[in-house]
Amino acid sequence: MLFKNKFLLFFVISVGSVIGIVRGEEAKQKWVFRIKSKVDNKKLIAEKKQQAKKGGVLLDDIEMASFHNN
Repeated sequence: MLFKNKFLLFFVISVGSVIGIVRGEEAKQKWVFRIKSKVDNKKLIAEKKQQAKKGGVLLDDIEMASFHNN
């Protein structure tokens, strides 16, 4: 899992650098942000599913931000 995350990060930075060279730095930043947001959303959904399987209480985004340091 750690290897997969490192490879994904390397891949995103590499492709982002190519986009930065071709289309500019702003396009690179937008693309990297979009990809990182997708990955973060998938992780959050997986964590919520895992917590629901264990019988935990599902919290919305505001509650998570208020009471938990993730």
